Amino acid sequence: MSFPKFGCGAVLWLLAVSAPAAAPRQSAAAAPRRLIAVVHAQRAARPVSRYEYGMFIEHIGTLIYRSLWAEMLDDRKFYFPIVPPPLHPRPAPGGFFRRMRLRRWRPVGPGNFVSMDPAHPFVGRHSPRIQLDPLRPRGIRQSGLALVKGQRYIGRIYLRGTSGARVKVALIWGAGAHDRQTLAMPRLSAGYRKFPLHFTARAGTGRGVLAITGLGSGSFHVGTVSLMPANNVDGFRPEVIARLRSLHSGFWRLPGGNFVSDFNWYDSVGNRDRRPPVRDYAWNAVQSNDVGLDEFMTFCRLIGVAPYITVNAGFGDAHSAAAEVEYLNGPASSRLGALRARNGHPAPYHVQFWDIGNEPYGPWELGVTPLKYYLLKHNQFARAMRRADPSITLLASGAMPDEETIEGIAHGLHLKNDQVPFCSSADWTCGFLQHSWGNFDGITEHWYARAGVRFDLQRAIQGLRVHGMEAGYVPARQSVLEWVRVPSDRLHLKAEEWQQYQQRFPAMRRKKIFMSVDEYAYTGAPPNLKLALAYAMVFNEMLRHTGFLRMSAFTMGVSTLDFNRTSAALNSTGLLFKLYGEHMGAGMLPLSVTGNSPQPTPAQRYIDGLPRTSAGSPTYPLDLVAALTPDRKFLTLAVVNATASVQPLALKLQGLRLAGSPTLWEMTGSSLAAANRLGHPPQVEIRRKQLAGAPAALSVPPISVDIYRFPVAPAR
Repeated sequence: MSFPKFGCGAVLWLLAVSAPAAAPRQSAAAAPRRLIAVVHAQRAARPVSRYEYGMFIEHIGTLIYRSLWAEMLDDRKFYFPIVPPPLHPRPAPGGFFRRMRLRRWRPVGPGNFVSMDPAHPFVGRHSPRIQLDPLRPRGIRQSGLALVKGQRYIGRIYLRGTSGARVKVALIWGAGAHDRQTLAMPRLSAGYRKFPLHFTARAGTGRGVLAITGLGSGSFHVGTVSLMPANNVDGFRPEVIARLRSLHSGFWRLPGGNFVSDFNWYDSVGNRDRRPPVRDYAWNAVQSNDVGLDEFMTFCRLIGVAPYITVNAGFGDAHSAAAEVEYLNGPASSRLGALRARNGHPAPYHVQFWDIGNEPYGPWELGVTPLKYYLLKHNQFARAMRRADPSITLLASGAMPDEETIEGIAHGLHLKNDQVPFCSSADWTCGFLQHSWGNFDGITEHWYARAGVRFDLQRAIQGLRVHGMEAGYVPARQSVLEWVRVPSDRLHLKAEEWQQYQQRFPAMRRKKIFMSVDEYAYTGAPPNLKLALAYAMVFNEMLRHTGFLRMSAFTMGVSTLDFNRTSAALNSTGLLFKLYGEHMGAGMLPLSVTGNSPQPTPAQRYIDGLPRTSAGSPTYPLDLVAALTPDRKFLTLAVVNATASVQPLALKLQGLRLAGSPTLWEMTGSSLAAANRLGHPPQVEIRRKQLAGAPAALSVPPISVDIYRFPVAPAR
């Protein structure tokens, strides 16, 4: 069995694939009895960018509406017909797909009393019409709402109807006659009118119901309806906003993602109730279209990050992309800036970062285009967008040979051995460097490492003819150390490839062309301490390449949370982001580290003999980075110990002296499976400890991520 390529990382549920081959074990380095790390204060790298720990999200099914947005009702604009539930419903999907599933409106009373009227709909293609009965309530209801005892809920409903219609809206939290609050609507008229809704739940339940019913003669129409907790923050969930703000992410990349290739930004602004619901053909889902451009800007402001916008270069065009730039960045005196002002946002947003397209190299993308033609499109987009705002930073949607080879792009192009050589006709990153110079400031790269598998080129060559994309993943037998280093090795491979381009195109250094890894994840593994150790090694690897790796965006941003419909908390991944964001964040000066224990040699080569070396510091089995604070008053070490043993580490310093007792922030748990889940005491925690003296040796705790902060003596 094989899986399709899902591109933008919603692949978090994906694990590739049945194949009998097993990976050779990575050759384990024989660690010396005494580990030594030497920190070279005179060899400082480029300061850490504030965009090092960014986030990515897209409209994939209900992801944004289940996690960020406070709206409680699905299909509130009535995209789907309202019919009785099926007699034999399909089994509910599990895992990620369960969260994607939309709740449906159902008739109250016989289904033939409800019809979808296409004549003069309030929004979209049709609006529900309810034919009334003088004795029995007729209407519609949606169940499965999560209600909290004592919580206030507010909303609105648009109604029209005949003079004989008497309509009520009820919030129901139980089976009893009094387990509800009912609001009687004023007399209806022939035109739609908006009526406020306000309820207080007297009991908590996960099976709450909103019912809209009427009695009398004639009929009534429902235009649209909304219901949110009263404590929402500009439409967003307050508990989610608070958790995400604590991560110091720097930026969020939105709105996508595969979704963006059919995204019409014009429909995503203005009155939310009048925006049509849209079919998302990338993910075969329906979007209510409530979270659009202005809502994204509000979200970024609420959590204190910069927005990074991806424009539609799939089915979209350069004119629309330039118009989007003008809408977000233009003065209120411009045509589209004036539209933004009429929508309630007079000041420009000054969005700096813009990505032209998403994974345009992938056949899974809507509007996929061969490289030689896409380069023409990219150049058109860049020129038009810079005319709208010359100050923006443009990124090109690249893909290096490793990505192209793993995804099987080479097979479709009939390249030798189904492998993509540097600067071949399938090398998108090289294509931009050759033919789009001056039309980008940075180049994007995406990578997804799969837990428990490895890539085998020969298997891919055989499997592509039968299974399609990503056929080269086969099961792998890995030690814990091998497992946790897989994603950092993939990032290290990107760094080696980038260096190949810098050799071919020396102007990259002069022009400071940078890389943005604006999608990445280690998929198929639960968010626990083991996964946090792997991501900590990724962060360390990022910090070793700040000279050109200036931005990164984790997939998905809300994968840092454990959340349900009413609560949210940081999981172990989120806790790790918080740890690094606070102590290894913007302005830190990474220092060169040498040691006496090199990392193992790479277990496999992906492309052209790369990677030649493995990720990590020469302190195997530990991985560490060192950095000075911007004021150079403190030395910080970030150390990952994925072993089950305390690891002694001798610390030698060149070019600085320590002064005073260090502070340790230790992130660990009782086992690799330790996790933080709602409703349970946290199993992974960060403990702050004050250590005695200025030790020449450290005892690094097992299965832990440790941040040591040492005061530095003033220079003599």
